Amino acid sequence: MKFISWNVNGLRAVVGKNFLEAFEALDADFFCLQETKLQQGQLSLDVAGYRSYWNFAEKKGYSGTAVFTRREPLAVSYGMGIEEHDHEGRIITLEMEDFYLVCVYTPNSQDGLRRLDYRMAWEDAFRSYLLGLDGRKPVVVCGDMNVAHQEIDLRNPKTNRMNAGFTDQERQKMTELLGAGFVDTWRFFNPTLEGVYSWWSYRFHAREKNTGWRIDYFLVSERLKPRLRSAAIHTEILGSDHCPVELVMEG
Repeated sequence: MKFISWNVNGLRAVVGKNFLEAFEALDADFFCLQETKLQQGQLSLDVAGYRSYWNFAEKKGYSGTAVFTRREPLAVSYGMGIEEHDHEGRIITLEMEDFYLVCVYTPNSQDGLRRLDYRMAWEDAFRSYLLGLDGRKPVVVCGDMNVAHQEIDLRNPKTNRMNAGFTDQERQKMTELLGAGFVDTWRFFNPTLEGVYSWWSYRFHAREKNTGWRIDYFLVSERLKPRLRSAAIHTEILGSDHCPVELVMEG
């Protein structure tokens, strides 16, 4: 069972490049997207063999998530059910027979950390949401979580400390989430590997120089560890400032 997650940073733009070719080549059972930047009706994208589910932000051209699945879910929900957090199209949850799949686009703390306080409130609410699901059946959560957890998760940790995505506070929230019973699947298979990233700034030729950050994740409930088979980061796939990340799991 293969899962793919990709922050496309504008789905209409990526569809005009290589999206459908990449989608077909990756051949996933579940394909999760973040930052679709769409409103309902702006793009018709039917892919043979897949059902699709969309969560649109109220603000135009902003945020948004989508999930394409070959397997019919038992139920689908949007957001966390918390008014404060459910206007930006950031979460889609699919209930499958023996797990939940959560696609998330975590809020960015932004320049000057002007949204850090909101981000902290979001993190606590999201962790509680995941733990509520996990109390019923195990969880696979994927997406752009907008944090490089450890120093090995970005090229220049010293100069980026306390920048958005690498603040002590954001890193601590990821530590808390993992400590609550979740596994970072990339680090499960690659505990010390450096130099593999999922996002690069569009500035300063960052991608050519591999001056990147690993901020896109697959996390799973601890009890899914025996079913983990492989993890990958598809740095070869262009079209966005992020690349797709992958998880293969038995079942």
